[in-house]
Amino acid sequence: MKKSHILGIIICIILIVGFFISFDSTFLDNPKMMSKSKNNIRNAENLTNISKNSNNLKFLWAYQLQNADIDEIANSNFTLIVIDYSKDGTENGKYSEEEIEKLKKAGKIPIAYISIGEAEDYRFYWDNEWLKNPPKWLGDENPEWEGCYAVKYWHPEWKKIIFSYLDKIIQQGFCGVYLDKVDEFEYWAENGYDEDFTAKEMIKFIVEISNYCRNKTNNSFIIIPQNGERLLEYDKHGKLLNTVSGWAVEDLFYDGVEQKTEEEINERIKLLDKVKDSGKFVLVVDYVDDGTKTNENLKRVEDFINKSLDKGYVPYVAKSDRELDELNTWWLKLIN
Repeated sequence: MKKSHILGIIICIILIVGFFISFDSTFLDNPKMMSKSKNNIRNAENLTNISKNSNNLKFLWAYQLQNADIDEIANSNFTLIVIDYSKDGTENGKYSEEEIEKLKKAGKIPIAYISIGEAEDYRFYWDNEWLKNPPKWLGDENPEWEGCYAVKYWHPEWKKIIFSYLDKIIQQGFCGVYLDKVDEFEYWAENGYDEDFTAKEMIKFIVEISNYCRNKTNNSFIIIPQNGERLLEYDKHGKLLNTVSGWAVEDLFYDGVEQKTEEEINERIKLLDKVKDSGKFVLVVDYVDDGTKTNENLKRVEDFINKSLDKGYVPYVAKSDRELDELNTWWLKLIN
C-alpha cells in the first residue's frame, strides 16, 4: 500500500472521529462558521427566521452527483459531502486521489455514491453484450431511469462487480459510501420473490460491503444506505442498524413540490427514528426548490427545513429537476 494511501486513510479516521464527536454539539453555536456561509450564498428577500429549530442541526451535508467542483465544495460550509466517484459517472471522469485529498484537507468528509441494486450502462463494468445476452442476475430496465437495470444483488457475480467498484472508491481516498437502491428488495418482492428473502439478502449485502470496506481501510469507514428503511423491519437482531453509520432518505416530506400525506410521512418516520434513537444521523433530501424566488418556493423550502430539524434530521434542499448537478446553497441563509 502506498504511503499516500495510508496517509489518506489516517486523515479519514481523524475527520470521521472528529465528526462523530462534534455530532453531539450544535453546528450553529459557531457564529464564525455561519457568517461564512452567509457570504457564500445568494441574496434573497423576505427570508423568514427558522432558528427555533436550528439547535437540532448538528452539521451540514450536500448531495451532488454530476460535475461536482472540488474547489467549490472545499470552500463551502458543508461537512459531509456525497458525490459520485466521477465527474460524469465514467471511468475517464473519475476524481483523482489528489482531488479527494483536497476535500479532506479542507475538513470535508467525502462520501462516494454507489448504486448496489441497479446496474448503470455508463459505468466501467457495463458490457453492451448484456443487452443481447443478459447475465442471469440482470433484470429489466427501470422505466423511470433510462440505462439503469435491476439486478439480483444476491448473485456472486454482481457482488464481485460491486467489490471491484469499491476498490476504486477506496483507492481514491473516500471516507465512506452512500448506498443507493437498497430498496430494490421491494422491486424483487413484487416480481416473483418472497420479501423475507429479498430483504434479508439486501441486509446481508450491506453488511458484506461494510466488512469489505472497513477491512481494507478502518473501522470508522462510513456506510450510509439511501431509502429502503423498511429493511429495519427485517433487522430482527439489529445487525444492520449496528453496521450503518446513519441513514439517508429522499422525498420524506415532499414529492417534488407536492406535500406528502401525514400517513406517508409517519410511516417512514417511525423507522427513521429507530436510526436517530440509536445515536446515528438521518439525512433527508427533498427536491423542493423549483429554482424561483417566489414566496411559494421560499415557504415550501422553509417548511421542509423546519420539519426536518424538528425531527432532528439533517436536511439538504435539492432542485426539483432531480438532476443533482449543482451545489445548492442559497437556502442556508434561512438558518440563522
